[in-house]
Amino acid sequence: MREAVQDFRKRAEQADFVAVVDDSGEHTARELLTHAEVLADVLGPRATALVQAGNSWRTVAAALATGLTGGVLAVVNRHTTRAEFAAACEDIRPDVVVAEPSAMDEWDVAAVRPGGTRPALDCWSAVSGAGRGDPARWNGGAFIGLTSGSTGRAKGVVQSEEALRYACSCTIEINGLRPGDAVAAIVPLSSAAAFCFGVYCSLLLGGPLVLTAKWDPPAVVARLAETRTRWTMCVPTMALQLADAGALPGVRSITVGGGPMDRVALERAETALGTKILRVFGMSECLGHTSPLPEEPAEIRLGHDGRPFPGTEVRAVSPHGAVLGPGETGRAQVLGPSLFLGYARGGRVEPPELTGDGFFPTGDLVVSDVDGLITIMGREKDVIIRGGRNIDVTEIERAVAGYERLEQACVVPVHDDVLGERVALLAVPRDGSPVELGDITGYLQEAGLSKTKWPEFVYLVDALPQTKVGKLDRAGAREVAEGLHTGVADPAKSRPTPTRHVTVAAKVIRP
Repeated sequence: MREAVQDFRKRAEQADFVAVVDDSGEHTARELLTHAEVLADVLGPRATALVQAGNSWRTVAAALATGLTGGVLAVVNRHTTRAEFAAACEDIRPDVVVAEPSAMDEWDVAAVRPGGTRPALDCWSAVSGAGRGDPARWNGGAFIGLTSGSTGRAKGVVQSEEALRYACSCTIEINGLRPGDAVAAIVPLSSAAAFCFGVYCSLLLGGPLVLTAKWDPPAVVARLAETRTRWTMCVPTMALQLADAGALPGVRSITVGGGPMDRVALERAETALGTKILRVFGMSECLGHTSPLPEEPAEIRLGHDGRPFPGTEVRAVSPHGAVLGPGETGRAQVLGPSLFLGYARGGRVEPPELTGDGFFPTGDLVVSDVDGLITIMGREKDVIIRGGRNIDVTEIERAVAGYERLEQACVVPVHDDVLGERVALLAVPRDGSPVELGDITGYLQEAGLSKTKWPEFVYLVDALPQTKVGKLDRAGAREVAEGLHTGVADPAKSRPTPTRHVTVAAKVIRP
């Protein structure tokens, strides 16, 4: 973080400016640097700091502090469990842990990382271990973001400052942002992408970073309008919910990624918001590596996932590793300057498993056209195997996303003794209105989706399970649907995200 922080400090010395707007108000660059200098003294030179990342000025101050000391910043969500925190410490082995006292108690930091405690970041605490790890252990890494862990143990993704700067610089240019522009982070900053395109992007621009600690669409719309925010990034569900809350004519564009996206639904949201939505492809391991341009037509911006950033290559390969041509769907592989250094394991970087020529397999299915425009067709493993037939989950979700009577929906498998798996739809109805299976299949028939891919069951819920960074928790969704399908479990008690569940189940008899 050293380069961006040095530039930030020089600008602040020349003239102070508002650097953060959060729930507690405005915070100037010089104010943040004062907090950062105090924290830097606590951290010491070139320390690895594991910091509770929330959408407030403290996360920015922590980034400044690690930049001032030449250290490494690792971030963790406040809602991380004790077991998840212990696993993160085992992988990262931080020199210092910084968090609010209640989190320190819940995580039992004293047992996981015993050491001296000092005050930090106004009313938080910092616990320093007795020993220090070798600062070279991260192989040039400057930032460690934890993946959501929706499929198991979270991974610590190690990124260099060069990767952060490249991803942000490309995004700034694509979206036409200028020095001093305000950008917003409405996704939790414990996400690697949110930190990169929120905190680091604002450091490069030298403008306000607009933050909201709680997801409240009307309040978010109001804050973005008041602060004249020019750009933000979010998951598709957030974009659709913002569209119901009001217009954002001052926002030049909104980057959307990280979930199933339907052109019709996004087009409605775009019209309501009065801005341009850019559908993109990226991941923690290779940050934001494709995007369309705001001036491109909706067919390109909302129907595909853009083109690779300059210097980045995305390709499709067959199961046997042969590189496929335009129009052929294959396994996605990526190579570019934002590719991560590896995963944090035992306090060091574990290099990623790359192909012989340096590409990283993303786990997605992709197809490109002759002009380099790419479309993500889903995850390699996001399939339902019904009686030996593979059914692509993403294709169904994209079709269903255009149905106006649903707020959110995801497709999940439910167990069947004869066929192995059947197709179920877990859905949140708009305005709580009842939706029957026939309503869904009727819409899909009009949309042209093959009958062999129609859902056989519909389960209505108040909310879909989400990960800590706001993405769909597919493992949780499968658990909820299976519990509703069998009637032997209470999903409201097994997962914290859904509250009360109302179910409607129906069956399609297929030949």
